[in-house]
Amino acid sequence: MSASSNTAGTGAALFDATAFFQRKRLLAFAIPAVILAYFVYIFFAFDIPGLAERARMDNARILVADSYSYKTHVTRDNRVGGITVAVEGENKGTWPEGTSPDWVDIGNDDRALVSLKHGQEVLLDGDRMRYDVPGYGLIEAEVSRRGIALDLPAGEIPDWISASNARVDITTDAGRVILTKARTEVMRYHFGWELFWFTLDSPFYGKSFGELVGLAVSGDRLVAGKSNLAAMIHDVWTNSMWQHRDVVWAIFETILMAFLGTMGAALVALPLAFAAARNFSPLMVVRAAVRRVFDFVRGVDALIWTIILARAFGPGPLTGALAILITDTGSFGKLFSEALENVDKNQIEGVQSTGAKPLQRYRFGVIPQITPILLSQVLYYLESNTRSATIIGAITGGGIGLLLTQAMITQKDWEEVSYYIILILLMVMLMDSVSGWLRRRLIRSDDSGH
Repeated sequence: MSASSNTAGTGAALFDATAFFQRKRLLAFAIPAVILAYFVYIFFAFDIPGLAERARMDNARILVADSYSYKTHVTRDNRVGGITVAVEGENKGTWPEGTSPDWVDIGNDDRALVSLKHGQEVLLDGDRMRYDVPGYGLIEAEVSRRGIALDLPAGEIPDWISASNARVDITTDAGRVILTKARTEVMRYHFGWELFWFTLDSPFYGKSFGELVGLAVSGDRLVAGKSNLAAMIHDVWTNSMWQHRDVVWAIFETILMAFLGTMGAALVALPLAFAAARNFSPLMVVRAAVRRVFDFVRGVDALIWTIILARAFGPGPLTGALAILITDTGSFGKLFSEALENVDKNQIEGVQSTGAKPLQRYRFGVIPQITPILLSQVLYYLESNTRSATIIGAITGGGIGLLLTQAMITQKDWEEVSYYIILILLMVMLMDSVSGWLRRRLIRSDDSGH
């Protein structure tokens, strides 16, 4: 009887073990199969196969080229006549009348010969345009009130020419030509960011670094009433193309937005955290109410708070700081209350044995214990909010985010977009280094004080 019971027990154990391993084996195949099925669903739901058809690689190439180079526009007004030359086609970068780059030859009869790269040339002759593309042939166009008459070599229209009655766009490796009823533009790309330091109206424009150094130490002044060095700094600071003064102020606004929001949230959340901590707030109703408030304000994303507050208080950096403050109050409240629930009671009792009042017990028995956690979390969120303030600033109308958004909306000055992105990366790296240094110094000094 005993032997049969042991045999039955052993058989049941083996059966259970076999079933257990079968379930494990089934899960080992089922989980990857579910994940694979999910990716297959995404592949068709998001129309990944159609992505290649929708992709415009020509636009992508233009965007990439615009990020590290600039275009000089030679523009002929097809309505009233006249030819202008401008960097990025902006009035602030227009060459003075009677002057032009050495690769543009402007005649007196509404004619201009534009030399592009690789020896290619575009002739603007009144309402007519001629462009002889090597390996393809002569492209001619004439603009009239009825539209654009385009004459191409026989054969299929290549993909680098987009043509309609109202607009013709020709993009080659030497440059770009755009014709509309309003104007004809010939664009030549150049490497670098033109007019970054000095605009065309500055007496220092076009001078080499060595020449600028020589002028900085020279006694001969190019601007009356100012030393050359002071005049250089003034021209860079007030640069109308790149707006360095506005950019510096925008970065300051972004950092200030993140700082005010983060520090304000920490100051609001700390006293509320005591009301949410189980060992400091005996009333369950109070704890539950405060915790639900924390869940609510941090459950709504900062961007949503930004839109709501912008409607309520209007745009501005202070609105962005308030949005960060509201969201981070919930996050800090949760973190601080959890830190308070894990404090060492012995240290509090030791302070209490000295006859300290409740407020003094909190100050000397509780705060020193949670200070490293508070500092670490606050500085981490300050670093993170510096990035968030960039996006929030684009909505509230302040900071570097606004400038970035404006540059992207124009769809033409992508070198400015690159400039702002680089500044944002440098700003985030700086805040990361500063917050890390402060975190190490403050937490180390706090530990040494114990």
